[in-house]
Parts: sequence; structure tokens; C-alpha cells
Amino acid sequence: QEKLVESGGGLVQPGGSLRLSCAASGRTFNTYPMAMGWFRQTPGKERELVAAMSRSAGNTYYADSVKGRFAITRDNAKNTVYLQMNSLKPEDTAVYYCAARYRTGWDTRASEYDYWGQGTQVTVSS
Repeated sequence: QEKLVESGGGLVQPGGSLRLSCAASGRTFNTYPMAMGWFRQTPGKERELVAAMSRSAGNTYYADSVKGRFAITRDNAKNTVYLQMNSLKPEDTAVYYCAARYRTGWDTRASEYDYWGQGTQVTVSS
């Protein structure tokens, strides 16, 4: 059974850093690298794509609000995607979700992703 499991969330002070991990398991992930994305969601709002990477890792996307502060990377040997978050702000507080899609490239629409993790809470507060 294919599964995405996020970890690394928590409480951090403004200006601090966190690194989120998304471990993929299952036959599909082992044999077919996918485009990956990190979304975030706050109560009453739609899920927002903050960073994404194409299947080959050659093409990345960052939301304007996180450019220069967040970085998405992947380790295909470990079937793991990371989101390094630096200079965190209170407005970065959200539940962060990892997502995967069968296509080569990423998409900004949550509906275009085939697999989702359970989410991990990130809270930025002093």
C-alpha cells in the first residue's frame, strides 16, 4: 500500500528553522519516481502549494511568500522529500502536507495530486 508520512513539524520561534521530511513507501513509489509537492493549509482556507519538484528534480516551484526562505530537495535512494524552512514567520503557521502525482511535472492545484500524507503541524510563535 502506497503511503506518504510527514515528520519534522513543531513549535519554533520567529526567525527559526525547521526541516520537514516526507517518506514514501509502497511498490509504486519504489518503481516510479513522482513529482512531489508540499502544501499547507490553515483553518477556513484552501490548501496552498508552497514548494514542488518535478520527477527528475530539474524543475522546482516556490510560492512567492516562501521564495528565498524554503527549499525543497529529494533523495530518491531513500524515497524521501524534504522541505527546509528558514527565517520562519508567524504567517507560516499551518498544517503542512506532502503530496505526490504520477506526472513528470508539478501542478499548483491540490486536485492534481494522487497521494497525500496525513499532515504535520508547524507553529511559528514566540
